[in-house]
Amino acid sequence: MFNFELSFVILLLLLSSSSSSSTPEAIEGLINRLDAHKPSSLLQESAAKALLKRLLPTHFSSFEFRIISKDACGGYSCFWITNYKNSSSKSPEIVIKGTTAVEIVSGLHWYIKYSCGAHVSWDKTGGIQIASIPPPGNLPPVIKEGIMIQRPVPWNYYQNVVTSSYSYVWWDWERWEKEIDWMALQGINLPLAFTGQETIWQKVFMVNKNFSLLSISLQDLNISAQDLNNFFGGPAFLAWARMGNLHAWGGPLSQNWLDQQLILQKQILSRMIELGMTPVLPSFSGNVPAALKDIFPSANITRLGDWNTVNGNPRWCCTYLLDPSDPLFIQIGEAFIKKQIKEYGDVTDIYNCDTFNENSPPTSDPTYISTLGSAVYEAMSKADKDAVWLMQGWLFYSDSSFWKPPQMKALLHSVPFGKMIVLDLFADVKPVWESSSQFYGTPYVWCMLHNFGGNIEMYGVLDTLASGPIDARVSENSTMVGVGLCMEGTEHNPVVYELMPEMAYRKDKVHVEEWLRIYSRRRYGKSVKQAESAWEILHQSIYNCSDGIADHNTDYIVKFPDWDPNLNIQSNFSKQNSIIMHSNRRSMLAESDSTLPQPHMWYSANNVIDALKLFIDAGEDLAGSLTYRYDLVDLTRQVLSKHANQVYLEVLFAFQHKDLEALESHSQRFEQIITDIDELLASDDNFLLGTWLESAKKLALTPSEKRQYEWNARTQVTMWYDTTKTNQSQLHDYANKFWSGLLADYYLPRASMYFDLLSESLRDNKRFEIEEWRKEWISYSNKWQQDTKVYPVKAQGDALAISKSLFQKYLGNK
Repeated sequence: MFNFELSFVILLLLLSSSSSSSTPEAIEGLINRLDAHKPSSLLQESAAKALLKRLLPTHFSSFEFRIISKDACGGYSCFWITNYKNSSSKSPEIVIKGTTAVEIVSGLHWYIKYSCGAHVSWDKTGGIQIASIPPPGNLPPVIKEGIMIQRPVPWNYYQNVVTSSYSYVWWDWERWEKEIDWMALQGINLPLAFTGQETIWQKVFMVNKNFSLLSISLQDLNISAQDLNNFFGGPAFLAWARMGNLHAWGGPLSQNWLDQQLILQKQILSRMIELGMTPVLPSFSGNVPAALKDIFPSANITRLGDWNTVNGNPRWCCTYLLDPSDPLFIQIGEAFIKKQIKEYGDVTDIYNCDTFNENSPPTSDPTYISTLGSAVYEAMSKADKDAVWLMQGWLFYSDSSFWKPPQMKALLHSVPFGKMIVLDLFADVKPVWESSSQFYGTPYVWCMLHNFGGNIEMYGVLDTLASGPIDARVSENSTMVGVGLCMEGTEHNPVVYELMPEMAYRKDKVHVEEWLRIYSRRRYGKSVKQAESAWEILHQSIYNCSDGIADHNTDYIVKFPDWDPNLNIQSNFSKQNSIIMHSNRRSMLAESDSTLPQPHMWYSANNVIDALKLFIDAGEDLAGSLTYRYDLVDLTRQVLSKHANQVYLEVLFAFQHKDLEALESHSQRFEQIITDIDELLASDDNFLLGTWLESAKKLALTPSEKRQYEWNARTQVTMWYDTTKTNQSQLHDYANKFWSGLLADYYLPRASMYFDLLSESLRDNKRFEIEEWRKEWISYSNKWQQDTKVYPVKAQGDALAISKSLFQKYLGNK
């Protein structure tokens, strides 16, 4: 067995000390205020012990937890792992002290990782590996003076404003409890908490009779339940309704939903607070129901332009925005935050608002922008005098043609210093801090975006994650105050989501090759040479993307091109990926009449095939490991999906050369790959469509809710948005998934319809009519979205045997 004590010594060498950057004084004041409102030491210690019992019930008595002051940690937040003195057979073995329960739990995670060789990931990425932890009474001691790890920056932020829809939408408290445990183990202490905000809005607009608004009580606003039905989106599309991108799509929200979500939010907040986290609550961004314009005709309310509908359908598009310069903005914003405080208590001073994230101000005049920013902040501060505005900084990258230095400075300096924190949302690929003089003095969080739409694709920039936050923190005049995970969807790429949270505790750059060697041994519970060699290859290929392109899975299986093959395609085969970065936060391959979209490919396929062969060989030692099975299935899927991209191009090449035999041969091969990948995915519980659909239906309390929730769940991962008879949604396949059931019943029929029409065109010597495919395909998709077929929620088949068979079938001669 691998010597984890040796591994820990190596780790300590990787953790050699260096100077920490100083935290801005205004932020120190904020942190001190937040610390003063933390729960009692006893409550936090109890919360940490309860988490230990859920994670390691057999070792509940092996650890002692204690809250300590920052003074004991040199003025920083920290955890401190020591041996228990005078240990006996009935006493604890290890003492973990920390400044909050989050620090204690992070210390527990650090200890079981680097002293015991354990591994913790999401259940849907293989779960935990704790077999390597010795039994109670035999835990390995740490060095005599103990291990103290200080946070070099105060915060470890978590979530994107759309994660609530792509990942959390169907979660109940049982799943949320696991997520908050995972967050604490990863050291996350600044999580977004967006659940249930529609219920707060309902109370603001419909219930509060006593709050005066321009001499009119909110009850007298006459914003009815029907008005709110038209304002809110459906469950799976709430994130975009909140941002003012759409309205009513997938709705309405039932009162059952609203009541359930408020109860759930209170459970979420209670647990976060017990563990010493600081939740980030929503605030008012200006998005208002259409009815408000009729009630206040003189208010500065404008109708926004279209956002990705097929033909500007007003049923879904063109929402209403109340200008921050209007006095009504401040009063509604104040009412919203006060209502949150009434419901949840005084749980935070940090509020998220992204008024300008996808809606540029009407003028670039810096004075006007400064006025808008001041109004947004005033709406928060009138309800909470200590409020701090947390803003996603995506707009400074995606709409950089508008947000030049004068405009950026105007917005960032529109509030008192220390009252705004910016998330450098895409710092893992396109850091803004480097080109903005550290956001012109504004504190910011170095964030990893990494994932779009919750797509399933192995991808990462591990070397950047291991160095980027360090470079930012130690840079001259650094204003960095944290690191963050801002993925659109969770539960994928466990290696990425283990390294990135660690950077919240790292003072120096990580040697990724050595870190991965330890990671492999921890993830699978033992040292297996083939697995470690495979990870060396994956580090230099899949997990070392350096082309600066935002990765969004557009492989042809899951994002089949809506493309007319009658066009000249020969010149397109060798073209590099054509990426358009839209201002609406979507990173999509361009689909036009002249350019064939090409999937993102940033590594040598042959090298990764070699890694897959090593993974398969490792199966002799790891076949019983759930973490190994997940990685094997995911890697096999990745290799075959990239292989299918080439097969698709061969289909088009055969069509262009009027070679019917080759076209049908390659078409059948593409379809067979889809079928085979579906069988592969069915062999692991974590790649099943049924899990997603059943979790949606489980939340329903009535038959109509059950149908609605299932439609929402099916639609989000397929067509996403509206269609016409001959026009797919502009967001089709944005949230595509490699799930068994989805491949066989959705992606396969789509490709087959297209290929059948290609063959018919050559066979009958007639022009291929893409609109005929669109009609057939969109009709099929609409029916599938409305269907209620039940899909499996339990795996079937031997993943290792299937992977071996598919490797031989498709890659044996490579």
